[in-house]
Amino acid sequence: MGLFGKTKSSRLGTLTKKGVPHGVWDKCKDCNELVFKKQLEDNLNVCPTCEFHHALTAQARIELLTDSGTFSEVDMNMGSVDILKFEGVALYSEKLQQNQEKTGMKDAVVCGTAKLNGKDYALAVMDFRFLGASMGSVVGEKITRITELATAKRLPLVIVTASGGARMYEGMLSLMQMAKTSGALARHAETGLPYIVIMTHPTTAGVTASFASLGDITIAEPKALIGFAGPRVIKDTTQAKLPEGFQSSEFLMKKGMIDRIVERKNLRHELGLLLEYFTKAC
Repeated sequence: MGLFGKTKSSRLGTLTKKGVPHGVWDKCKDCNELVFKKQLEDNLNVCPTCEFHHALTAQARIELLTDSGTFSEVDMNMGSVDILKFEGVALYSEKLQQNQEKTGMKDAVVCGTAKLNGKDYALAVMDFRFLGASMGSVVGEKITRITELATAKRLPLVIVTASGGARMYEGMLSLMQMAKTSGALARHAETGLPYIVIMTHPTTAGVTASFASLGDITIAEPKALIGFAGPRVIKDTTQAKLPEGFQSSEFLMKKGMIDRIVERKNLRHELGLLLEYFTKAC
């Protein structure tokens, strides 16, 4: 049979590309490299290639920053309600239920008291998985309550921030939380008690414009996006060319907005030192 008369092998039509088993690999959001998921988890969710700090769950963050078994959660059953009956692509009540099932959390922040190296302190940790850690009434109320608890018990306060901003489903009620949390922190400061902020990627909008920017000491993880409006919005509004690295933690440290950039592997040690120094000072 001539060359062009040969029939194609039936095997060629049945070959398929072998897929990668689900959950084995992750793609880094910064360098786009594939990373073995177990390696990423063992490295505290920091990319081994580019050292980008991926998000941690609230529970993982608590385990990192507290002595084992010392964290005592408060206001754990406080959950949001659809008070405005906001109608959009999906009902707010449905969104809340979906995020509660996905994360196992009632809302986007976990608060409580704990010890680190034997030092008592109050801790709040935001979790970006829950509606982008947007600040609604419950987030604002829980931040306010843990601040007031720290004031009453004369404890240092630590808040780990991560947020996409105000929770649009709650309208003005969300924006009111900026003033409420700031007022509670002002009363905490009046007693001379220390407040430490740990900014993680991303910390933006109303959270940045309120309790995230009021710390006595402000720490940030490397390459974290920190700002009020996003770079694209600012560029379109001002028609200005933004500096390289604008709104990164490295850029903001040069401008004096944050005090120190700390890699996640060193964060527990650094926080322990700060709590020791501040406790002695108090």
